[in-house]
Amino acid sequence: MPVPWFFLSLALGRNPVVLSLERVVGPQDTARCSPGLSCHLWDGDVLCLPGSLVSAPGPMLVPTRLQTELVLRCYKETDCDLCVRVAVHLAVHGYWEEPEDEEKFGIAEDPEIEEPRNASLQAHVVLSFQAYPTARCVLLEVQVPAALVQPGQSVGSVVFDCFEAALGAEVRIWSYTQPRYQKELNLTQQLPDCRGLEVRDSIQSCWALPGLNVSADGDDVRLVLDVPEEMRFGLSLYWNQVPGPAKPWWHRNLTGPQTITLNHTDLVPCLCIQVWPLEPDSVRTSICPFREDPRAHRNLWRAARLQLLPPRAWRLDAPCSLPAEATLCWQAPDGGPCQPLVPPLPRENVTVNALEFPLLKGHPNICVQVSTWEKQELQECLWADSLGPLKDDMLLVETRGPQDNRSLCALESSGCTPLLSRASTRAARLGGPLLQDVQSGQCLQLWDDDLGALWACPMEKYIHRRWALVWLACLLLAAVLFLLLLLKKNHVKGWLRLLKEDVRAGAAARSRAALLLYSADDAGFERLVGALASALFQLPLRVAVDLWSRRELSAQGPLAWFHAQRRQTLQEGGVVVLLFSPGAVALCREWLQDATSAAGAHGPHDAFAASLSCLLPDFLQGRAPGRYVGAYFDRLLSPDAVPALFRSVPVFSLPSQLPDFLGTLQGPAAPRPWRLAERAEQVSRALQPALDSCFRAPGTGRGMGPEAENRT
Repeated sequence: MPVPWFFLSLALGRNPVVLSLERVVGPQDTARCSPGLSCHLWDGDVLCLPGSLVSAPGPMLVPTRLQTELVLRCYKETDCDLCVRVAVHLAVHGYWEEPEDEEKFGIAEDPEIEEPRNASLQAHVVLSFQAYPTARCVLLEVQVPAALVQPGQSVGSVVFDCFEAALGAEVRIWSYTQPRYQKELNLTQQLPDCRGLEVRDSIQSCWALPGLNVSADGDDVRLVLDVPEEMRFGLSLYWNQVPGPAKPWWHRNLTGPQTITLNHTDLVPCLCIQVWPLEPDSVRTSICPFREDPRAHRNLWRAARLQLLPPRAWRLDAPCSLPAEATLCWQAPDGGPCQPLVPPLPRENVTVNALEFPLLKGHPNICVQVSTWEKQELQECLWADSLGPLKDDMLLVETRGPQDNRSLCALESSGCTPLLSRASTRAARLGGPLLQDVQSGQCLQLWDDDLGALWACPMEKYIHRRWALVWLACLLLAAVLFLLLLLKKNHVKGWLRLLKEDVRAGAAARSRAALLLYSADDAGFERLVGALASALFQLPLRVAVDLWSRRELSAQGPLAWFHAQRRQTLQEGGVVVLLFSPGAVALCREWLQDATSAAGAHGPHDAFAASLSCLLPDFLQGRAPGRYVGAYFDRLLSPDAVPALFRSVPVFSLPSQLPDFLGTLQGPAAPRPWRLAERAEQVSRALQPALDSCFRAPGTGRGMGPEAENRT
């Protein structure tokens, strides 16, 4: 069930207090002054253009404080609107400048100069009012008699009636003079709603107000509007920014009760909700319930971006205003922290606005850091895209003192190192050359002021010089080694021979083991198996085959020899290779039909026949994949002749499938495909003489066929 944060009627009012408001009759705006002042309200609204600050030539009348009061502007007894009355308090700022000649020589003042000092003061005061979705500016002309002109003293106030606003709206008011002699005053105020005012009988929009419930439902936010079934109303979600107009984000015309669901990632502090009945001249009322929500503040920083504005300005883009502090920093390409340039450059307070870089030229290493009082939130090197990647330049900070005293230091990760110091840093070692680069104009001046300057000095030539020394040292070392090789040629040859043998021995030690099992059909087939074993041994593979172990086979017996070789091969991660021939196929069929009669029907050196008692259980129980591999020679056996039981493991045709066969034997240590093809070609060339000899022998092919038939 959703947990309500707060319950609101249509408008905002955290702690409603019932207020009784003064009534102003008629639609006409008016202005009045405190005693002693005269004022006039210009007809119609004026453009809201504050302009730039200018210097005051003497005493000027300026706003010092804003004060507001809520009133009702009524057209009939029951037809009123909420209105904001604004009082601007005024004071005299500035002094007349005394001529230097009068102070120095005591010359009497000119009566024509004295006359304006005793005259009255006049000021044009602008009031700027903003409440979504309206904005107005009015101009008040105020005159102060000479008797009240006392620099630094308050002279009274002027009151404007009035700015109309919606119930529950947030209003912003600015005041400044034209021309503008000081920073404008500003005031932000949240207006109460119908619950906090005695206006239900006067403001028609308060007669039937829908209810709005804002609640949290897990990661989502639910807006529940409780209105009658047939009531039509408008609902708008917008970003209420300062400065600038609000940005509409979502708008719908709805009927009856509604529930709107917002994802928590859409929440930002300035997200406001505006609701109004779809009736002529209805009052729009706004609430901004997420100002203090921590999730909304986190989302706001995630959405914030820094944008470069040509030629040397930048802007912080975000849905809401961000009260933060911006500084420029220098980012070295070594990935260390960005070094702040404060001082000498000032910090800037930033909300969502454009700021000028106080620089003469751009540089890819100049970055902008935006931080709050808690932590750094954003950092962007805005020139990196237009001016290229970070450069290995040294930033020099020049400080200027009285009597044209200058000092230079280099900004490094450890701080600002004086150029002509004895520190063990790169800047200190190159202090003299860097100082000459600045004096000769080889460094780029990024900033210049009465108090100092910033210089970016390229370090490429010093890096190239250092690498040139390194290359020279390498060449000298290579030359010395070459001379030593010439003098010790015989010793070097012996050493290389030993090294080659060690490499071969190490490769053999690291190679994979393979146990070859075959049926000795005839002498030609045994020669073919021997050629295959020798070729595999050169790959290198550690090959075990009964042809090379006749003495051990006679001493231990075929079954014991096979058990020992199979256990060692599999423990070392090797593979057992079954070479199928017509005789081997016949033996397998005999074992599958009657294992007892086949056990003693062969000679003492036939390891294949002895091994079948151990091989068949592995295949029957599914333990063979990964431990056994099958192969046969193209012209001796067809693929269909291999018993189906043994096809649960890869079976390769030789020599046509030699690359795949060798890759399977060598396992994870198999070389790249092009290297594997080369090795397959080598094995194929080694097998070819034995294959040709096997098939040239009279009756060889015929002898194997009938023999296989007799065994079955």
